[in-house]
Amino acid sequence: MTLAAVADRNDAGTAEVGGRRAVLAARGKGRTVKVVAADASAAVPGRGPGARVGGWMRALMRVSLPPLAGLVLLIGLWHLATMNGGGIPTPAKTWDAAVAIFADPFYRAGPNDQGIGWNVLASLQRVAIGFGIAALVGIPAGFLLGRFAVLSQMMNPIISLLRPVSPLAWLPIGLLVFQRADPAATWTIFICSIWPMILNTAQGVTRVPQDYLNVARVLKLSEWKVFTKILFPAVLPYMLTGIRLSIGTAWLVIVAAEMLTGGVGVGFWVWDEWNNLKVEHIIIAIFVIGIVGLILEQALMLVARRFNYENR
Repeated sequence: MTLAAVADRNDAGTAEVGGRRAVLAARGKGRTVKVVAADASAAVPGRGPGARVGGWMRALMRVSLPPLAGLVLLIGLWHLATMNGGGIPTPAKTWDAAVAIFADPFYRAGPNDQGIGWNVLASLQRVAIGFGIAALVGIPAGFLLGRFAVLSQMMNPIISLLRPVSPLAWLPIGLLVFQRADPAATWTIFICSIWPMILNTAQGVTRVPQDYLNVARVLKLSEWKVFTKILFPAVLPYMLTGIRLSIGTAWLVIVAAEMLTGGVGVGFWVWDEWNNLKVEHIIIAIFVIGIVGLILEQALMLVARRFNYENR
């Protein structure tokens, strides 16, 4: 806001304009004006530093309180269900076991006696290998199916036939072919991860406006130019959605596959703790599996929102 100060001689005055105080000093004929203004936020209600901090705190509470209330409700129901004894351990007993487990999660006392940290890393490694191979195959296949209608008509019956099959039904095929547990588990991850990437990528290609492709045809762009300049930017959000669905399915399947194949992994760790009748360790593993899966999904959702241009 502009303050106009008029001073006639060698006097000084004080003016208040719009809630702001200004000390006006005019000296001599040059009319030098000195303005000392207070912070506007201090005079306007609700705009001071305290109000801003209060707004941040209210926003933080709105975001954090509902999830915390849900966790408290879950633990409360768990406590009520186990307070009279039974096979399920109480939250307090499970917490004590978790403290002991996470005190040294990366110990090694033998090939089949390792900390939960090593087991989670082994499972993530299998998921990464199987998921990576599925992405290398599934994403280009999705582009081809969406780009060429004849190829899509050829492959749709095969995909419709194989996609509903349970991933664990493919595990014996992997054991028969590879004769080892690790490649068989990786094969299972591959076969369950590839379908969402193929279908979502193909759907994204079919959603590209035909006008874009007509312009590319008029300009006589090469197929590589069409892919890099038109198809890939438009299909990227759909492709990332397929990747997010695939990683969730892969992490879900690896636990069951490791229960059957054995070795090192979070699924084998759960089955081994069941054989040792340590139910509290199984509950801890359930929470660990859920947290890791949540982190993977949320990370991919952040990436998907970064490249989603529909709402911009």
